[in-house]
Formats: sequence, C-alpha cells, structure tokens
Amino acid sequence: MSPASDVHAPLLSPHGHPGVNPASVSGAVFNIATSIIGAGIMSIPATLKVLGIIPAFALIVIVGVLVEMSVEFLMRFTHSGESITYAGVMKESFGRVGSVATQVCVMITNLGCLIMYLIIIADVLSGSQHGETIHFGVLQEWFGSHWWNSREFALLVTVIVVLFPLVLLKRVESLKFSSFISVLLAVIFVGICSVMAIIALVQGKTKNPRLVPQLDEQTSFFDLFTAVPVIVTAFTFHFNVHPIGFELGKPSDMISAVRVSLVLCAAIYFAIGLSGYLLFGDSIMSDILVNFDKSSDTATGALLNDVVRLSYALHLMLVFPLLNFSLRSNIDEFLFPKKPLLASDTKRFVALTILLLVFSYLAAIAFPNIWYLFQFVGSTSAVCLAFIFPGAIALR
Repeated sequence: MSPASDVHAPLLSPHGHPGVNPASVSGAVFNIATSIIGAGIMSIPATLKVLGIIPAFALIVIVGVLVEMSVEFLMRFTHSGESITYAGVMKESFGRVGSVATQVCVMITNLGCLIMYLIIIADVLSGSQHGETIHFGVLQEWFGSHWWNSREFALLVTVIVVLFPLVLLKRVESLKFSSFISVLLAVIFVGICSVMAIIALVQGKTKNPRLVPQLDEQTSFFDLFTAVPVIVTAFTFHFNVHPIGFELGKPSDMISAVRVSLVLCAAIYFAIGLSGYLLFGDSIMSDILVNFDKSSDTATGALLNDVVRLSYALHLMLVFPLLNFSLRSNIDEFLFPKKPLLASDTKRFVALTILLLVFSYLAAIAFPNIWYLFQFVGSTSAVCLAFIFPGAIALR
C-alpha cells in the first residue's frame, strides 16, 4: 500500500464497508453525468457564438473522446498499482511532487466549480447586473425587490437550508437519487429550451446562427481560444473517477458507465448550445439563464422561462455535493495525511465542510461573473487533471 493511499479520496477502503453492497452501474452513470453536467452547460451556447456551430460541435466531440481515453488510462494504471486515489497514482509515478500537484489541481478545479454553481444559483434567484443592463431574478420578478431576496441573503438561505444537509452525506452512493433527479432536471431544462427554439424557428423568430467563426471588431483570432477552456472544464470530472469507481463491483463497469455518461452529456451540451444560440443569437450571455428573464412577453412564455431557470438552479444544488465530496477529501488528505479516515472523524468532517461552504459563499458574492472563472480553471487545473496527468501516467 502506497503512502498516499493511507487516506482514501472515496472515504472508503477499496472494498467499501463490510456488508455494504457494491454500487450499481446505473447509479454510477447518474453520478458521473451529474459531475460532468454542471456550470459548463450554461456557457456552452456562448462558445457557439464565439466559434460557430460546426467548430463547436467538432470540439465537443473531440474533447469527449479524449476524456474517455484519459479516464481509461487513469483506471488502468490505478488497478495495476496499489493506490486507490488520483493523487496516489500520481505519487507512484512521480513521487510526492506528483501527488501534491494533483491535489492542488483538484482543489482549484472543484472550488472554482462550486463557486460558479453558487454564482449561477444567485443569478437565478436574485438576478445580476452586466454594465448598465440589469437582469432580474425569479424572486424579484415574483415579489419585487426586498432585502430578503437580495443576492446575499437568498444565496445564504440556499446554502444553509438546501446545500448543507446534502454535503453532510459521507458516501457517494448515497447521492445517487439526488444525482438521478439532477440529471432529470438537466434533461427537462434542455428539452424546454429545445422546444422553445423549435417554436421560435417555426415562427421565424430565431436569430441567424454562424456556422463558422466570424472575425470582426468585436471578435479577434485570440478570442477563439477562450472557448476551449470552457468546454474542457465542462467535461472534467476526473476528480470523481476514484470515489465513484471504487464503489463499483468491477473496474470494467466504470469504463462502461463513463462511456454512457459522455455520450449523454455530449448530446445535452450540443442540444442546449444550439437551442440557446438560436433563441438569443449574439446577445447571449456567459450564463444563459440570465437571458431567460426577458425573452417572452406572454404569460405562458414567462412561466416557461421561470421553469427553465428554477429547474437548472435546482440541478446545480444537487450537483454541488458531488464536487464538494472530492474537494473535501483532497483537502483533508493534503492537510492531514496521517489522520484517520475523514468519515470516521465527525468533528473534522463537519468543520471542513462548514469551512468550504463559507468560503464558496463569500467568493460567489465577491466574484459574480462565471466566464473568467471558466477561462482560468479550464486553462490551468482542469486541463492538467483531464489530459496532462493521465497522459503522463501512461507514458511513465
């Protein structure tokens, strides 16, 4: 047993707890899909605006294929060694430096994603302001502007009432039902957006999409590269490969679950990207949910807009615990390598959970724009976890 596996990212031993049945493949599919379909889907339509439809579709397919290959590398060399964590596999290959680099990248990626989730939830509930343009949230449209539906207070209530109980769960398999609901909500979100786009297309109200990028005064050649980190981040879930994979009965089950999840997520990404682009054209924001506050003047249209926004906000609330799970585990392994398993130390578990929630909340209030977070995470830590580290392990 390598030193890095003294503290396990899954919070479990390789064989799980005695008497606990292995996780199901369907549960793994929902957990993986939930890990993938997070904040990234909100900015996929904006990448179509930058790249055009054909290059964006090609990039989604290429990144999906590369992700499947990198996960296969990661699982193969995990089972050929003794470690059962991402950091442990990197330590077997590159020593302490590899382990630390992996833990830092996981922490940066997950923390960045959690902050983005809270930003989007706050956008839905309490709106946002971009320059001189003000977008109202659902609570403000329903009840008017009050102190209790301000961005800070509404998000605080959400964190305490909804997120805190979910992040206290100690086993990934316990989240399979919330993951199923979150994937269902994502499908409903995409379905409604697709129907709205088809109706607008029939009525002749859709915007004219670009099939290829158009370089002008507003879009330079270098702006094209800003879309790549968004899609890379949208497909990065490698930090949850080991927590989910080691709760399954066979390693081959994980590869099957990953392939099914990637096909599902790629289809969802392209559907929402095309629908959003057809609906809003070049006026689309980095967070597409913001555009749904003024896209219809009818009562039915307004109701659909609210359903779209609330369904995806609820989806992100249910995704939040999965990313928090691996983030909390990696921080604990990084700070307390010689301590007992995190799941067995309730005081340390709760303290670390509260600390992460408080920091994520404060950061979401301080940095209300997700596009810059996407660019930073997708061009640094996410690309290391998704492609560079698995490739380096295979070459080693």
